[in-house]
Amino acid sequence: MAKTSEHLYLQVAEGLEKMIGDEVLKIGDKLPSVRMLSEEHGISMGTAFQAYYHLEGKGLIESRPKSGYYVRFNFRRMPGLPTRTETEPIASDVSVAEMIAAVYQHTTSDDLVNFSIAAPPVGLLPAARLNKSLIHALRSTPNHGLNYENKQGNVELRRQLARLAFHWGGKFSADDVVVTAGCMEALVMCLKAVTRPGDTVAIENPTYFGIFQVIESLGLKALEISSDPQTGIDPAKLEALIAKFPIKACVFVPSFSNPNGSCMPDERKKQLVQLITKHKIPLIEDDIYGELYFGHHRPKTCKSFDKEGYVMYCSSLSKSLAPGYRIGWAIPGRYTSEVLLTKLIHNVSSTTITQQAIGHFLSIGRYDFHLKKLRKALHTQCLRYQQGIMQYFPPDTKVSRPTGGFVLWVEMDRKINAYRLYQEALKHDISVAPGQLFSAKPQFANCLRISYARPWDNEVEEGLKTLGRLIRNYRPATP
Repeated sequence: MAKTSEHLYLQVAEGLEKMIGDEVLKIGDKLPSVRMLSEEHGISMGTAFQAYYHLEGKGLIESRPKSGYYVRFNFRRMPGLPTRTETEPIASDVSVAEMIAAVYQHTTSDDLVNFSIAAPPVGLLPAARLNKSLIHALRSTPNHGLNYENKQGNVELRRQLARLAFHWGGKFSADDVVVTAGCMEALVMCLKAVTRPGDTVAIENPTYFGIFQVIESLGLKALEISSDPQTGIDPAKLEALIAKFPIKACVFVPSFSNPNGSCMPDERKKQLVQLITKHKIPLIEDDIYGELYFGHHRPKTCKSFDKEGYVMYCSSLSKSLAPGYRIGWAIPGRYTSEVLLTKLIHNVSSTTITQQAIGHFLSIGRYDFHLKKLRKALHTQCLRYQQGIMQYFPPDTKVSRPTGGFVLWVEMDRKINAYRLYQEALKHDISVAPGQLFSAKPQFANCLRISYARPWDNEVEEGLKTLGRLIRNYRPATP
């Protein structure tokens, strides 16, 4: 019955949301009373209230005391999308370490309104359920989990991770999966398996700064390819660059890329896989945000189109379940033996007890239930943050429209230096990620990445309001 009720209230809410989007219901219009909504749709008063609470949580409607519910916002009136920046194709050494270190020395501080961290706060995670699985692991694991684990990873965990791949059309067994300490270690091991120092690796522009750090640490060169804020990279552009540069591997985040939130359409992913297969270039696919979609269907992965094993799939549970447990994995395809050798040299095996605990948690079916709640919370938070930016930032601000993930990409007036803005915001106990972190070239100086991971509250609203004021009052440095 509960599922039926939930389905009904979402059905009603989505119908009203469409009417608001189509401006059948305009900003300021009064909505039917709860009793009238109940009668019109043949639902209970409680279900009608749930539908209104859902829309209110998204910021689309508001309750006025003793008056009822009114339309307050229409997302068809969103500002323009951030500009797609064309970058000159040059394979270059990478060094953004100093700025990253400066920005991220404050990330764990509880005194900040932290818009820098693209990871879920503990309040959105099933801590009690995970604790039960951890206790189960401590009691049931042979030798109390003190022994080394299988170098490829706990068998039950690998079986459960292979099962997760069915969500995006993957058909794998436990033998295809290699467990790692988070997604970043998976990326490192895949890159080590297919490149040597001095090789050129194609990446998106902008892209997650951690990828730059990996490339720099391995002595590789980065070839940045401009990315559309909605559809990601264009395979045709990559094909043109393959003809000009000796690209040894690609590292892309096709679904909900960090920082601009782009998601490649499934057809483009298919074209990309056909292209890299034709040229026998391994594609390291970072799918860490793939499960955090806002729509009705999970986007496909590049790996789901891979017929010959050139896609090296990487993911983790750090963004969706337990950041501190450091459970990541790779499905390296034809390069599995090379990745396993690299892993053996690098760390012998991953932590025993957390693998056992997560394997148990996934096996009891709680992960899907948790993901459903997390997606709903992140979607609502994304909408509220977008509204806050529109309300408090200057009117010429541009903001991305992600359909999943954790982050918004914000483009400001060209006079703004985002790193200087970051330094000023710190004085007000606010942390943001300046755009300069996301390219090895001098780009995106007037952009910010803002995480909407933290649930909307008064501190978040005041933080965005203060940021907006700092932007409005910004004065460029005098020469």
